[in-house]
Amino acid sequence: QVQLVESGGGLVQPGGSLRLSCVASGISFSYYDMGWYRQAPGKERELVAEFTTWGRTNYADFVKGRFTISRDNAQNTVSLQMDSLKAQDTAVYYCNAGENDINYWGQGTQVTVSS
Repeated sequence: QVQLVESGGGLVQPGGSLRLSCVASGISFSYYDMGWYRQAPGKERELVAEFTTWGRTNYADFVKGRFTISRDNAQNTVSLQMDSLKAQDTAVYYCNAGENDINYWGQGTQVTVSS
């Protein structure tokens, strides 16, 4: 059984920081591209950042320079360090594991940026 379990969401003031983590089980973690997506109310789910099996990282333009994705294949973990948070970053953040046409999703964690 595949499980992706996110943690680390919460309420933070604008300009603050949060660190999201996702622990995967039931998959050969190192073979999967790992990513973070987000979905705000009334909007489509969108890619935030990904860390490929080849060691490449990709970021959406709206988080470049503020967010950092990392992965630990020994711990089956992918993390997202989010700094300089803005109100527009408010969304449910989802962990994704992808290999070719196979995709697994976590249950999501709420991030709210508000004063």
